[in-house]
Amino acid sequence: MEEFIQAESKDQGKTVTFARAVDIPRSAQNFRFFASSVLHHTTECSQMDHMGCLNYTVRCPVGVAGLISPWNLPLYLLTWKIAPAIATGNTVVAKPSEMTSVTAWMMCKLMEEAGVPPGVVNIVFGTGSRAGDALVAHPDVPLISFTGSTATAQRITERSAPYCKKLSLELGGKNPAIIFADADLEQCIETTVRSSFSNQGEICLCTSRIYVERSIYSEFLEKFVAAARKWKTGDPSDPSNHNGALISKEHLEKVRSFVALAKSEGAVIHCGEGVDHLDLPEPNKSGYFMPPTVISGISDCSRVMQEEIFGPVTCICPFDTEDEAVVRGNGVRYGLSATVWSRDVGRVHRLAQRLQAGLVWTNCWLVRDLNLPFGGMKHSGVGREGGKDSYHFFTEVKSITIKH
Repeated sequence: MEEFIQAESKDQGKTVTFARAVDIPRSAQNFRFFASSVLHHTTECSQMDHMGCLNYTVRCPVGVAGLISPWNLPLYLLTWKIAPAIATGNTVVAKPSEMTSVTAWMMCKLMEEAGVPPGVVNIVFGTGSRAGDALVAHPDVPLISFTGSTATAQRITERSAPYCKKLSLELGGKNPAIIFADADLEQCIETTVRSSFSNQGEICLCTSRIYVERSIYSEFLEKFVAAARKWKTGDPSDPSNHNGALISKEHLEKVRSFVALAKSEGAVIHCGEGVDHLDLPEPNKSGYFMPPTVISGISDCSRVMQEEIFGPVTCICPFDTEDEAVVRGNGVRYGLSATVWSRDVGRVHRLAQRLQAGLVWTNCWLVRDLNLPFGGMKHSGVGREGGKDSYHFFTEVKSITIKH
């Protein structure tokens, strides 16, 4: 396990602490979960006595599953796809991100040692435009599970359309946190700092828009900025650091450009990029590091509030009413996740119903039961995976009628 932890950190830029706590344990858990889960699904049966018929359903493997995983949680999300695909009897052709392929290669070695037959799990290394496109457009691959950007998903949809493939698309997010005055502020701030900046903000579920009830806005903003400044960025191998490096120079420049845009539009940068100096060790000085950045005074119409930044940047805005918070929370093209902070049980149930998000957490973040559906609404995706949803996606149902 330690070899995988070190490799994931070095390949992706995340801290060894995060890889040890999240990526590698969850990758193993994905296999364990689906190995057990697949044993407990049932099929349907109905009788038609007046016709002398018995009807029942069976689930059959789809065949070859095409799996495309991203660079932010490399092994975690690759195994999330491979485990249910092979558990339901399919073979796999998987393409990990060309930017983070090391642990996928290491996993192949382990599968060989574990006795997985040759040809069951096939890993293709290459770019999206070549290897990914060939996989998506291949007529003998009837199913594609993809996690990545909305733009790439649109291309996958177009390329796969002539073959009527089954698609599961888990895409980006612009996830809101809605914080009411009756929230447990200490717990809320601690968790929302984590939800905003974990893994350098390179998680599709990260909080990038924070709406705070006006009566506590000033207090929240002051305490949140102070807590964000304590979220340490530096050498990924140092266990005292919370964040490591971003994935690439190009991505760092993209994230920085959003901060520059916010500043040009009159927003206030409270901490992080352009405000706080990063004191990095000499070997890391030329790396792609960026401190947690907090922005206020930005319009909901700004690209900073509308587009997925996918970095350690979050924006904080006040709101006055519950209805306003819902409208603003829903006011983007994405709908992956949301968090609501309040002690009012009725309120959290109302907001959970009204928010356009595939996952809604209340008074917590990233609590996951793998039995439950995972996926987003609107431009955040098509379909769901996890537990029964993965079982249905990676199989075809067949109705059989027996006349007796």
